[in-house]
Amino acid sequence: MSTFSVQPPIFGCTILGSGSDGNSSVIHGPEGNLLLDAGFSGIEIRRRLETVGVDPASICGILVTHAHLDHVHPCGCAALARRLDIPVYLMRESISELQERKIKVPENVILFQPGFEFELCGIQIAPFEVSHDVHAVGYTFSVHGHKIGFATDLGFVSNLVKNRLGGCELLVLESNYDTTMLRKSNRRLSLKRRIASRIGHLSNANAMEALEELLAPNTKHLVLAHISRECNDPELVASLTEARLAELRREDVSFFLARQDAPLEPFCLE
Repeated sequence: MSTFSVQPPIFGCTILGSGSDGNSSVIHGPEGNLLLDAGFSGIEIRRRLETVGVDPASICGILVTHAHLDHVHPCGCAALARRLDIPVYLMRESISELQERKIKVPENVILFQPGFEFELCGIQIAPFEVSHDVHAVGYTFSVHGHKIGFATDLGFVSNLVKNRLGGCELLVLESNYDTTMLRKSNRRLSLKRRIASRIGHLSNANAMEALEELLAPNTKHLVLAHISRECNDPELVASLTEARLAELRREDVSFFLARQDAPLEPFCLE
């Protein structure tokens, strides 16, 4: 039974969870819902869908950003797609990367290429390349002039990313790690270097700097996502974001921190 009083919007987004242990969101459209990534087990995704009042039968497809386990769970993506009898949208390169990691490739796959738009559930979907250590994409979702943008798992904010995320009313942006906490962590040196590289993740400082160009005049909501449990602190991210929005004189933008353990309330744009 749903614990949220808000009904799923005509167009909007519900973040089911975000972090190193799993990522998944629902994109609500006029003609149905889409799942963006399936980084939890099928059982856990269905439980979270129930929590936010979304009928799993309303999910028309799964869109994948990239082939890492926290976005394509070994017991989540393929199993959920099979159970719901829905397609999974993947890049061709992601199939090879899943096979290399011995993760089951979904039976019903529809291939797409970044840079080529397509429509599902009445939503215009535009995948675009981001810099990561596997082939990865961000997405924008548009309905009747309203726009949502997702960019997580990227080592830096390229001009392409800035261009594609222009004009988003809702922006979901990675703020993965604090540089000092990463440096002092017990992670192996090679992993620290990868995370901090241009094919890794965005630091808090990277994310805050990017906001000046990413926040559009019509941006209403900002979600900081994929916050590292070991190398970051939600209170620090909140403090930095509040200060940065004040510096940019954008107190009109409401900000939220995506959680690993529980969904956020749905965002409604229409």
